[in-house]
Amino acid sequence: MQQEYLKRNKRGSNMSIHRKKNKNFGLVELVAIALGGMVGGGIFTILGVSVSIIGALTPVAILIGGIIAMFAAYSYVKLGTYYMDEGATFSIIQKTYPQSHFAPSAIGWFVVFGYISTLALYAYTFSSYVTGGLGLSENVLIHRAVAIGIIFIFTAINIWSVNGMGKLEDILVYTKIIILLIISAALIKYGAPDWGNFVTSVAEDAQNISILNVFIVASITFVGYEGFQLVINAISEMKHPEKNVARGIYLAIALAITLYLLISIGELMAIPAADIITNKEYALATGAGTVMGNVGSSLAILGAVFATSSAISGTLFGASRQIAVISENGYMPRALAGRRNNIPVKAVLLMAFVSSLLILVGGLQLILEFGSITFLLVSLLIAFANFKIRKKTKSSLIPCLIAIILLSLGGIFILYYEFTTALNQMFFIMVLYILLAVMASYYAYRHNKALNIDKD
Repeated sequence: MQQEYLKRNKRGSNMSIHRKKNKNFGLVELVAIALGGMVGGGIFTILGVSVSIIGALTPVAILIGGIIAMFAAYSYVKLGTYYMDEGATFSIIQKTYPQSHFAPSAIGWFVVFGYISTLALYAYTFSSYVTGGLGLSENVLIHRAVAIGIIFIFTAINIWSVNGMGKLEDILVYTKIIILLIISAALIKYGAPDWGNFVTSVAEDAQNISILNVFIVASITFVGYEGFQLVINAISEMKHPEKNVARGIYLAIALAITLYLLISIGELMAIPAADIITNKEYALATGAGTVMGNVGSSLAILGAVFATSSAISGTLFGASRQIAVISENGYMPRALAGRRNNIPVKAVLLMAFVSSLLILVGGLQLILEFGSITFLLVSLLIAFANFKIRKKTKSSLIPCLIAIILLSLGGIFILYYEFTTALNQMFFIMVLYILLAVMASYYAYRHNKALNIDKD
């Protein structure tokens, strides 16, 4: 088994060299990769949840969430440029804790199911805009059927052609950003010219709403920044990775923060808070329709469809390959490592089926909060890994500690919110985590046992 493992790593190394000779990603492409992962269904979904809890302070929570993402990214940047491995999160933990079998197994299972939850979130939001545009948003069965349907459409595209998927992804990413910027600018300019009223609303909510709730929402909205780490997956295909990993990730997060703030402020200025809460993830289309008429509503729906579609496609593409790598290393079923024309077909199908199951059994807020908790946890583990070898990665102590503190508090805040407002939902999430830990332990045990047999 050890010989097979070395062969797989040697083959992967040669493939990386081959890609490096034939493909060159510059800063523009890297920012697009990260934004494609971040600006998906999250921003549409989190606004309704956020406004229902903290009202006009929503932009403040979004900004805090972005700051947490910036500190979380610090460890990804340092470790990513130190190891120079496209395996990203899984490979980072595997190499930082070489004596542990549970650590890479656990991070693998957590990351995969984190991606599956975001896949369900993006599909759910896609369905909200499609069914809302057709006047069918109240029909739960149709809503879920459309969500599952779009997952399997992009599953077929991913299985059919890597090149076709890549070209479609480029079109979707750039188009959605342009559309969202147009809508945000229109909402801010024409939605409520009196900035004084907006500032007054913020001041009133600041007096009446607990700061704890603001941090809870900032933690819940963290899933909106998930995706920046996808840059590391392209590390063998980029120009000057020692510089461009950091530039690509930090610039993408800064742009995401700016875009999210524009959208949230625009919505709050153009749409009454009660309507945002009622319409939830469909509120952007409602606001754009109020300000710009049918054209605005159609544009918002189109932007949401493009945003969620690109996120669905990119998540299926990147996460399925992460599953294949984890499986090749023996921490998931070996069958998932199989590829056809370099496409991990079984891994793609697994993601499609499990995310569809999550849509059937879980509500929107459950999916949102599970995704945020998972990526806070994964980012925390990466921060601990960077802290462990900070001298090797040439990392400063202060940002390492700040990242650990902020990510730890974020997880605690969400769990506190779940415990005090949705105990059944918290129970479901905890059971799911226990199952993931059990599976991770099982495959860690199997991997260790196989290695010991080979030694004997």
